[in-house]
Amino acid sequence: MAHQSILTFSTSGRGLRDITDAVAGVVADSRVQSGLAHVFVQHTSCSLTITENADPDVLRDLDTVMARLAPDGDPAYRHDAEGPDDMAAHARSVLTDAGLMVPVGAGRLLLGTWQGIYLWEHRSGAQRRRVVVTVL
Repeated sequence: MAHQSILTFSTSGRGLRDITDAVAGVVADSRVQSGLAHVFVQHTSCSLTITENADPDVLRDLDTVMARLAPDGDPAYRHDAEGPDDMAAHARSVLTDAGLMVPVGAGRLLLGTWQGIYLWEHRSGAQRRRVVVTVL
């Protein structure tokens, strides 16, 4: 049995947004007791990750690390059609991932105590993002 929903999120620009509760809602609606939840973002300039959900400094520090790995406006970039953050956003999404899997047990996400699912916006401006959640 498969259940699928598309969630839409508005971002306010670069940063991590906790989407755990929204994904957990899809899992609950699916009535799947034991299986997998696949979460996939339909964009190339944002990504998904599972990281700590307790200390907000972790989220800030992750943004700092990513800015060092893929800085905006690097003169070596050729792709800059949408501004200095364009290629950096694509590189950041490749360094992370567009999809992830989370086990489901007893009808809920089996995340660890300090884990959350995050939509990671890599563009500096506000965006609307679609996330597909498939529960099997």
